[in-house]
This record gives sequence, C-alpha cells and structure tokens, in this order.
Amino acid sequence: MFDRDFDFKMSWKWVLHTSCLAFLVQLLCLDAVPISVDKTKVNQPEDKSSEPQQNVDTGLHYDRYLREVIDFLEKDQHFRDKLHNTDMEDIKMGKLAKELDFVSHHVRTQLDELKRQEVSRLRTLIKAKQDIEGGNDMAVDHQALLKQFEYLNHMNPHTFEVEDLDRLIKSATSDLENYDKARHEEFKKYEMTKEHDRREHLKTLDEDRRKKEEEHYEEMKKKHADHPKVNHPGSQNQFKEVWEEADGLDPEEFDPKTFFNLHDSNGDGFFDEQELEALFTKELEKIYDPTNEEDDMVEMEEERLRMREHVMNEVDTNKDRLVSLEEFLVATKKKEFLEPDSWETLEQNQAYTEEEMREFEEHLAQQEEDLHQRASDLQKQREELEKQQEQLNAQKAEFQQAVEHMEKLKIQNVEPASEIQGNEIAEPQGEYHPLPPGHQDMSQNHPGNEIAEPQGEYHPLPPGHQDMSQNHPGMKQENHEQNQIPNSNQDLSQTRLQDLPPGHQAVP
Repeated sequence: MFDRDFDFKMSWKWVLHTSCLAFLVQLLCLDAVPISVDKTKVNQPEDKSSEPQQNVDTGLHYDRYLREVIDFLEKDQHFRDKLHNTDMEDIKMGKLAKELDFVSHHVRTQLDELKRQEVSRLRTLIKAKQDIEGGNDMAVDHQALLKQFEYLNHMNPHTFEVEDLDRLIKSATSDLENYDKARHEEFKKYEMTKEHDRREHLKTLDEDRRKKEEEHYEEMKKKHADHPKVNHPGSQNQFKEVWEEADGLDPEEFDPKTFFNLHDSNGDGFFDEQELEALFTKELEKIYDPTNEEDDMVEMEEERLRMREHVMNEVDTNKDRLVSLEEFLVATKKKEFLEPDSWETLEQNQAYTEEEMREFEEHLAQQEEDLHQRASDLQKQREELEKQQEQLNAQKAEFQQAVEHMEKLKIQNVEPASEIQGNEIAEPQGEYHPLPPGHQDMSQNHPGNEIAEPQGEYHPLPPGHQDMSQNHPGMKQENHEQNQIPNSNQDLSQTRLQDLPPGHQAVP
C-alpha cells in the first residue's frame, strides 16, 4: 500500500466548495502582487475553466457512494446555499444533515435509488464473501453483516434519510482523520517485518558469510544516510528551493501568494493533500534514488506522507484537510516558517523500538506455532479420512462379492429346473410304482425297520395316505399285504383313475 500515492482528503467538502470558491479564486488572482516573471522559464497555466472538475478518490471503500451523494446534493440550490454558510465543525456535528428535509423531491428520489443500489452492492459483496469462505449452505444474516457498514442506515434500505447523510459525513470524517494513525502502524509493521526477515536470513549463514552480510548491511545504511541537507517541509527555505528549481524564478523575489497560485494546480483556491505532497518531490530526490540498492521506495513514500502530515498539522487550522490561501499566508508569518528546526528523516527516526520488535517476533513465533499445530491437526484429519475411505472401499468390495455370489446361486438354481422340464421320465422297471406327489418313502427315515418286499404288484396309496407300516415297526406284514391294490398296471389307469383326488394325475 505504500508504493502508491495516497490521497485521502475530504472530497465532499472539496467538491461542494468548488462552485462558491470560483469567484473567490478570481478575486485572489486580482489581488495578487504583480511581479516580473521571465515567461521563457515559466509555463503558462492552461485554461481549465471549461474542463470539468475531477473528484479525487478518497481511498475509502465507499468513495463512489460518497461522491455520488455529493453530486446529487449539489444540484439542490437550498442545500448548496446552506453548505456555504455552515462552519466545518457544524458539518461534523451533523447540523448540515438536517437540511436534507428541505431538499427537492427530485433530488430525494435520486438519493433513495442511490442508497438502494449501495445496499444491493453490499449484499452482493457479503454473499461473495460467504461463498469464498465455504458458507454456501449457510443462511446469510444480511442485517447482522450490514452493521459493519456504519456509513448508512441498513435498517432502512429503501429511502435516504437525514440519518444517512449524518452517518455518511461522520464516517468519512472519522475514517479520514484516523488514516494517518493506521498508516503509521502499517509502516511500523513493514519495517519490523523487513528486519525480522534479515535476522532470520543471518541465522541460515555460517560465521564468515554472516560477518560479511553484517558489514554490507552497515555499509548500505551509511551510504543511504549520506545525502544533502533536507529542508524542513513547509518552511521558507523549502518553498524557495521549489520556486527556484521547479518554477525557474529568482529566489530573492519569492512571494507566498504568487507561490500559492502557481501550485494550486486545479485553481480551486486550496492546497489539497496531493498538491502539498507534490511540493516535497525535490526534497525526496535528495534522499532516495530508485536505482540505488540502499534506498527503499516504500520508505520514500512514507517520508512524503510524513512531510504532508507535518505541514497539515501546522497550517490546516480548521482541520478540513485543505489549506486555504488565508491559512497559508498566516503560516508564512510564523517563526517556524522563517527559522525552522532541522527535519529528521526516517533513518534518524526509527519507526519502532527494540521492545516493540521483541513483541513482534514473539507474536510471529506464536503465529508460526499455531500454523504448525493447525497443519498437524489437518494431517491427522486427512489420515483419519483416508482410513475411513479404505474401510468404505473394503465394505463396497465385500458387498459386490456378495451380490455376485447371489447371482451365481440364482443361475445354478434355475438351470436344474430347466433340465428336469426338458427331459422325459423313465418307465419304471418291474412292478415298482412311485408314490404320489407329496409322499415320501418313510422307510428311509427309519433305518432300523426292515420291511418285507411286498408280494405281487405294488400300487401307491392315494394322496393324503401313508404307509403306516413304516411308522409302526411292530405291525405285522400281513396287514401290509392286505392293503395292496390288485396287480394290474393297465387296470390302475382304468379302474383307479376316478379314485384319485382332484389335481392328481396317474403316473404311467
């Protein structure tokens, strides 16, 4: 985040003042002290009156919503007049937001639609975040998640009310005022991370290589610190140097008002943060060169922001993150402007203490330990899942084998039945006739009973009757012989057919 030019300013204040300050800029130009300027060395400023003013991105995640609200409110004459007559502190306290009730219906309708679009955008972002984190099957509580977006009233997603404007102004003011504090912490973390990586690298080297690396490091530090004197940002000496080298003017003819008008690049009568930071380029070139190994461009951008922050704290008396001509002229009369203290650069003002470095390394060590523990837990979970998968695969294989076995048994049971139906039954030999269906030769169940072979011809009993001689070993053979049917196979088919029960057929 440090290798780009941050431009966090109060764009709503800057934009809304544009129209009312146009006339003021003209007056300032008329009152400017005339000086003799070598036109061959000074580029004439382009006429920007016909060009639309460009809204500079504040860097806030709701920057577009903020600027669109400003654009719609500027269309209402009543609100614009009230803005011009309202003090910055009153704006921060929310007094301007109450004027929303007097805005035209057409503007309010546009603001309502704008808010609905913003709420829809936030809900889409929340849904995307849930999908990325794997919460596709979880119900999303949009109302709870929208609470983190304090710049609008999420309880009323359909209309833009006074509370919405009040929230927007206060959120933007707070976020922008806390930007420098958050930036300091980020840069401190960057510096400590860089030092931590250097120390860890030294641990991997042997004694000789470690010694050479330390010597090289100290040499680069001395080389970086060896640079021309850096002027105090916002001082007369610093501005005179820009006046001479950048503007091509005589330093003896330095005039603060003319200098202000020359470097107010958008002609709005204010120095914004971007315009201020551009004034420090000459000073930064004394310290940093992108081609030098010892110069860190991240540190260069931090140095630029430190200079801008310092000037803003000294000059911006109403804390609107803009420097007006009046504020600038007042600052040029102070002792600090004429006789400034020396400016301590980053190498002279270390961003962290050794105690902070120790705590940072302990924090990193704890994070690393937590990551190892997490990795170990995940590995165990993976091994457990692999075991479960193996068990499932084994069960699946057993199931498939059982299914195949059942299919084989089914096929084997069907084949014998087919063979029986397709073959003719052989003619019984001699005088033997099989028992009717459903009867069994009970003599096989009583191995101890020896029954005499029946005399003459044997005929089976009708269905439902049993040869009781097999179940009663003591029964005399004569009784068995008395129950025999007359001896004629041909007579059986003719005389006994009517005696068979229904559903039975005579066995040939």
